[in-house]
Amino acid sequence: MVKRPTIADIATRAGVSTGAVSYALNGRPGVSPATRDKILAIAAEIGWRPSIAARSLAGARVHAVGLIIARPARVLGMEPFFMQFISGVESVLSANRTALLLQVVPDHDAADEAVRFWWAERRIDGVLVTDLWAKDQRPELLAELGIPGVIVGRPRDGLDLPAVWSDDAAAVESVVDYLVALGHRRIARVAGLPSLEHTQVRTAAFHAAAERHGLESAPVISTDYTWEEGTQATRKLLTSIDRPTAITYDNDVMAVAALSVAHELAISVPEQLSIVAGDDSQLCLVQHPSVTALARDIVGYGARVAQAMLDLVSDGTTTAQQVPTGTLVPRASTAAAPH
Repeated sequence: MVKRPTIADIATRAGVSTGAVSYALNGRPGVSPATRDKILAIAAEIGWRPSIAARSLAGARVHAVGLIIARPARVLGMEPFFMQFISGVESVLSANRTALLLQVVPDHDAADEAVRFWWAERRIDGVLVTDLWAKDQRPELLAELGIPGVIVGRPRDGLDLPAVWSDDAAAVESVVDYLVALGHRRIARVAGLPSLEHTQVRTAAFHAAAERHGLESAPVISTDYTWEEGTQATRKLLTSIDRPTAITYDNDVMAVAALSVAHELAISVPEQLSIVAGDDSQLCLVQHPSVTALARDIVGYGARVAQAMLDLVSDGTTTAQQVPTGTLVPRASTAAAPH
């Protein structure tokens, strides 16, 4: 087994004390420029690297960021959003030699426990908080423990935690406006988890837009984002007496599932039913017909969140940032309302 180079090894070769080596490696005064250069050259020659464990004991950064997702693992695997978001986070963290510590847990109690454990063990420099619930206690927990955190969602009143967010309400309103412009008067919404803050924001915006346009019908069905529940919700809507002529979905997976249900019930898309996905991905493009969707730069979103975290842990300051609102991309799954 190859022995890891240590400060003592550098001190022996340089003929100085370990204290002098420490001063030189950490950029502190106490050694001459010539001695500093000599120590740095020896450190590079023997391949010395700082010990993360030792630095964490001294209160230094450990170069790792935590992300805990409180969703069933089987659901997470179906979500293109999270795969793109995490890839954006990793693109920034890896470029800055910072690891992403990811854990999937069943609920928020387990998430709180994981945060406490990571922080007590000094495994992380900070936490990315996603999937905020309406009564989420995680931001308060971070503030209580003094853990640097970035909220992926709207800023929280009374808490000094930076947030990176998009205007979900404006995006939903743009979809309703578009469908109304196509002549649709019976528009339904298949939403995600009702306890999530962004789901509630989107549903409120949907109801407000429906009221503004005086729609005849605007039902909302909540789901867990899965193909199965998206299928069930679509079947319920399409077999109702007052069948909608257009349905919007909170993600791409459920929108694609809706195409299968429409085919099963011999309802033509888009001639008899228009479908809009709340997220865009390759899933929407490979379908027939291709699916109209709200497109966002999700990879860029993740990158912005990661950079906000790095700024926060490096100098303690960062500001709330609003990323661009999702843009509607019309495709073949939407058309004028049937007469």
